[in-house]
Amino acid sequence: MDFMKIALDLAKKAYNKNEVPIGAVIVKNNKIISKGYNTREKSQQALNHAEIIAISKACKKLKSWRLNDCVMYVTLEPCAMCAGAILNSRLKSVHIACLDDTHGAVVSKYNILTDGTLNHKTEIIVGEHETEAKQLIKSFFKNLRENKK
Repeated sequence: MDFMKIALDLAKKAYNKNEVPIGAVIVKNNKIISKGYNTREKSQQALNHAEIIAISKACKKLKSWRLNDCVMYVTLEPCAMCAGAILNSRLKSVHIACLDDTHGAVVSKYNILTDGTLNHKTEIIVGEHETEAKQLIKSFFKNLRENKK
């Protein structure tokens, strides 16, 4: 199953709701256990990033804050808040479609998930469906700028 494609479908759902188009899927034993997409605008909650929503749902489903054997697929490199949540939930690995040179806290600006001083490390895989994810983000912000004119 192409889990990143499912994350991209969630990002498109966010796009269609005028949310920053980011989708996240958490998988355990090759089965989806949770999904999320950005809902900050609708909810007016700063914490409602795709990754946070997916982590919260996964913890509830597994009845544990430890997601040791779980893998996240996310369409854009997580910010510092989301990277911290990924680290604290003990996700085994994170697959990232495209990097975020502005706010990325996993590879681009900071390396929170692989910082040698922290007690947990999360494997990082980058580039699955990168072109499609980048295009979705670029299109969203282009439309946003045009609508503000």
